[in-house]
Amino acid sequence: MASGKSRSSKRSSGTSSYSSSTTIVIFIAFSLLGLWLLTSNSFAPPQSTKTPTRISSIAHSHHSKPSITDVHPVDHEDIPTQLPNDAAIKSTDDANESNKTQDDKKDDQETKQENDEPKTDNDIKTEDGDSKELQGEESAEEQEKQKALETQTSEESTVTQKQEVEQTIADGNQHVENVDPESNEKVENSEMSRNEMTDEDQQQRVDEHQQQEDDQIQPGKPEWRSRDPNGATSDAQIEHDEAPIHSDTDETTAQVEESKVSKESKKSRSTQPDNHKERRKARSNDDNKNNNYGYTWQLCNVTAGADYIPCLDNEKVIAKIHSRKHHEHRERHCPDEPPTCLIPLPKGYKTPVDWPQSRDKIWYHNVPHTSLAEVKGHQNWVKLTGEFLTFPGGGTQFIHGALHYIDFLQEAVPDIAWGKHSRVVLDVGCGVASFGGYLFERDVLTLSFAPKDEHEAQVQFALERGIPAISAVMGSQRLPFPSRVFDVVHCARCRVPWHADGGALLLELNRVLRPGGYFVWSATPVYQKLEEDVQIWKEMSSLTVAMCWDLVTIKKDKLNSIGAAIYQKPDSNDCYEQRKEKKPPICKSDDDPNAAWYVPLQSCMHRVPLQESERGSQWPEEWPDRLQTPPYWLNKSQMGIYGKPYPDDFASDYEHWKKVVSMLYMNGLGISWSHVRNVMDMRAVYGGFAAALKDFKVWVMNVVNTDSPDTLPIIYERGLFGIYHDWCESFSTYPRTYDLLHADHLFSRLKKRYFCRCKLVTVMAEIDRIVRPGGKMIVRDYSSTIKEVENLLKSLHWEIHFPKNQEGILAAQKSDWRPKSYAAPS
Repeated sequence: MASGKSRSSKRSSGTSSYSSSTTIVIFIAFSLLGLWLLTSNSFAPPQSTKTPTRISSIAHSHHSKPSITDVHPVDHEDIPTQLPNDAAIKSTDDANESNKTQDDKKDDQETKQENDEPKTDNDIKTEDGDSKELQGEESAEEQEKQKALETQTSEESTVTQKQEVEQTIADGNQHVENVDPESNEKVENSEMSRNEMTDEDQQQRVDEHQQQEDDQIQPGKPEWRSRDPNGATSDAQIEHDEAPIHSDTDETTAQVEESKVSKESKKSRSTQPDNHKERRKARSNDDNKNNNYGYTWQLCNVTAGADYIPCLDNEKVIAKIHSRKHHEHRERHCPDEPPTCLIPLPKGYKTPVDWPQSRDKIWYHNVPHTSLAEVKGHQNWVKLTGEFLTFPGGGTQFIHGALHYIDFLQEAVPDIAWGKHSRVVLDVGCGVASFGGYLFERDVLTLSFAPKDEHEAQVQFALERGIPAISAVMGSQRLPFPSRVFDVVHCARCRVPWHADGGALLLELNRVLRPGGYFVWSATPVYQKLEEDVQIWKEMSSLTVAMCWDLVTIKKDKLNSIGAAIYQKPDSNDCYEQRKEKKPPICKSDDDPNAAWYVPLQSCMHRVPLQESERGSQWPEEWPDRLQTPPYWLNKSQMGIYGKPYPDDFASDYEHWKKVVSMLYMNGLGISWSHVRNVMDMRAVYGGFAAALKDFKVWVMNVVNTDSPDTLPIIYERGLFGIYHDWCESFSTYPRTYDLLHADHLFSRLKKRYFCRCKLVTVMAEIDRIVRPGGKMIVRDYSSTIKEVENLLKSLHWEIHFPKNQEGILAAQKSDWRPKSYAAPS
């Protein structure tokens, strides 16, 4: 009432006073209205900021029993990764953008609604010109109404947000969203918990996922999209982001894999001893400072220069080795801290010669070493011819050419049957690997090895030529291969003292040689009568008899004036049991013959498997049938890596990779396969990727990680080869030796190894070391990991491409860029 009297008195004032008051009142009214709108909106935060908080709180409770509304993270630390998904996956950024758009629309609607509301009495009175009393004053009743209105608005906003979060979770039960395992935001998409699903339901989920990813592969002309350094995306990316969501990995399928993985696979997790902690120092998992686009790289400041192999050129450790009797200084001695520096290019480096011309010649400046040409030139190993190093195809034992020598061996023992009965060969002390290079003409795959020693760059020559080889030595430790996998082991003057130390090194060959396989020994003790040779032959004869090896033949080659002794390993235990002296002894039952990663040599022999279900009890199918035939010893009652019975798992993996390679890799990645020869699968499972490349002029080094299920014997059984390796360490190869690397869900697994020394930056430095300039890399992984890899590759000046309509896959090409500054001396 008091305010009413005041207003009446003011209406009797003059015209000038009335106009002035009206102006002031209108100004104050609009000021108060704006202030009220601001204060009321501040109590209702946008939904996009509230939803993640809700989901995160739910995710933290994932240890409780799963329910239909729970959000569960996917933990792939100890479970095999399912078959790679080729589907288009919509990123979580799209979902955030959608939420933001909805929030903006809702704010506009609320503002419009507020502006359209009927005016209050206070508003009307203000427009009539009541100014001075309203400035800075409100009745207690009006203040209470203001508070009530604000509280109601906040409560309504909270209820709306809660309903939308619940609706989002409910929608997730009908459609699986693409969420990385690290995000802990994946919705359970079945009313039945993973532990309660029947075998039929689980298998159906696996089959459905496999069908979805295979159906998603689209053949056709390659189309690219590239992200610029600022993170912008092209129109192709925008179009792709509108594609239907399809999960890169299915949580339930992963759980099926974990619950159904076979007994053999679970056991194989310890096949390679868990000696990482003993051999390593603890290391922080902080990747942030090195895991960005602007990482600063430097050149390695090491004595080995452009030929640096970190685990073989560790001068500090090698200098401390007192005994070199067993070539300990030639074995792997990796740095405590994996290097993050880059390898310089040799001066005058050129794009390597393509296969098959590279078998006969390479650019001199790519491997600028001439000692072998000077020392072995008369044996037709290698010669310097102008700008090229040429390889006439000779060797110490086959001066007149490898092909004649290869045919000579088969004539000596027709059952060797190159390319049919004998498919996978190990060449010890290979020289420049001409033996393996020419065996390709007989459809034989040969893995050659030799130490990094005074025979300068012999393995580097082999790899530059396009011939499979690694740097390794017969020393104090087992070779990094499974037992009973090579059809033939070959040694042509390989300078290995097989007879020494009770035959420890020959017993290691016995471990990796397949029962019924052949050992070809082409050396002077076979055909010369010098006193030393006679004594070595005598000791070798006694040793091989004690090992129950059968001397099949001694054959002389008149053309090369050499001889070869060919032995065969027994395919039963009869001879072992009939020996009068049990020397060498039979290995203890707890000695795993497949354990080979940093395992000391064992001077014993493992029994030959006899049960039909045991690997090694039978010879594999003839090549090429063995490539696609599931090994006879795969147990149908055991589940394979991807959750199906082993033979079915093997078959589906092969079909999957054939489809991926033919429809995507050959046409959708822009790779000129005519320039690809040396290939590495950095995380091989069954070798399906390598098998799919059978008809191309390439060879594939299949790497089975030491912490993964031991599938390497399967790879050998199908006529392929590979090696055990830990990507926390350097690979035993020279720099610039591979044309293409393939990494399928490797990096996300490495990130989860809490004891691992290798940050992604160190693995990328190693990848940059072993890939040739102009070489390629294909990465398949979760989108968050892909982004990290992309940033590191960009910092290395690699060219990055993303195939259209294929999420979770990256293709990259190495440039010839090198930093200008050197790191501190190591």
